[in-house]
Amino acid sequence: MLDATSSYNPMGTRIPVADRTGHRTVPETTRSTERRLPGTRYGNRPTMKDVAARAGVGLKTVSRVVNGEPGVTPETERRVQEAIEALGFRRNDSARVLRKGRTASIGLVLEDLADPFYGPLSRAVEEVARAHGALLINGSSAEDADREQELVLALCARRVDGLVVIPAGDDHRYLEPELKAGVATVFVDRPAGHIDADVVVSDNFGGARDGVRHLIAHGHRRIGFIGDMPRIHTAAERLRGYRTAMEDAGIPVEDPWMSLGVTDPERVRRAAREMLSGPEPVTAIFTGNNRVTVTVIRVLAGHPRPVALVGFDDIELADLLQPGVTVVAQDAAALGRTAAERLFRQLDGTLLAPERIELPTRLITRGSGELPPAD
Repeated sequence: MLDATSSYNPMGTRIPVADRTGHRTVPETTRSTERRLPGTRYGNRPTMKDVAARAGVGLKTVSRVVNGEPGVTPETERRVQEAIEALGFRRNDSARVLRKGRTASIGLVLEDLADPFYGPLSRAVEEVARAHGALLINGSSAEDADREQELVLALCARRVDGLVVIPAGDDHRYLEPELKAGVATVFVDRPAGHIDADVVVSDNFGGARDGVRHLIAHGHRRIGFIGDMPRIHTAAERLRGYRTAMEDAGIPVEDPWMSLGVTDPERVRRAAREMLSGPEPVTAIFTGNNRVTVTVIRVLAGHPRPVALVGFDDIELADLLQPGVTVVAQDAAALGRTAAERLFRQLDGTLLAPERIELPTRLITRGSGELPPAD
């Protein structure tokens, strides 16, 4: 029977109506847990025993059908398949692969899942894993060494067969027990710290050196460098490439021309504006990664005079800007593919001593790096 504050609703919820005083009442909270579908058992997946009972066969018969083994008549196989479909049964691959000593899964630890650079890298690792019948599980360290360690050890606890790691920290001795236990591991983009392990990197030093040499060849001598935190291997190598190019050209580097730190847009904007101000501003800027490049492009868009720009890492739509952005491009997909292939060679037992593999970069000229000095 309905009370004075309710109206009929076929879904069983109480809809507020005006009470005897004319005020609307507050609706009761409907608990979704009280409206489960008949027969639903959340958290209790159907088992082979359930399939056997529905099909009227033994467990061994179900096992044979599930695993594609011979010895089952077509009629019996049909009944088992119908039971599987009706119950929504799925084979427990975890139990099956554990009996074989492998989980058919690998872990990928990235710096930042939102960074466009890691999209093609992750996709390449996934494609190699898929070709080997393995599942990829990935996560982000957010450039935090403690979070990296927590994530890596969590993946190891889930018995992944191997790991591809873009390290955030510089001490990976915490991985030694896992390596001894047989967890295949390859580091990518940056080397591991204090352990011997395979690593696949780009030629960060050579790429930065070539990018700065390109600016020097177009007449620039006051060249600024804006990069990531110096403790990061890639940032340090790119700074080294910048310094080497300037030294080789006999150009002394002044401290105000260099700025390293977090890639926060505000920090980068401030650094760029400081370099572009004063009586002798820089006439060109070399940026240490894609995030820095994007911020500097925005600063230069409002600058009164042309400033040459070369960025490390390619960026989307770089060819559509005016002028197009000259970049030192690294092949993120090749990094991921090479690291994953190396990982599965470890798992196959075909590799012994750890190696460092360095992939080349490529200078792509589009206009911004070819601008002459404005003064």
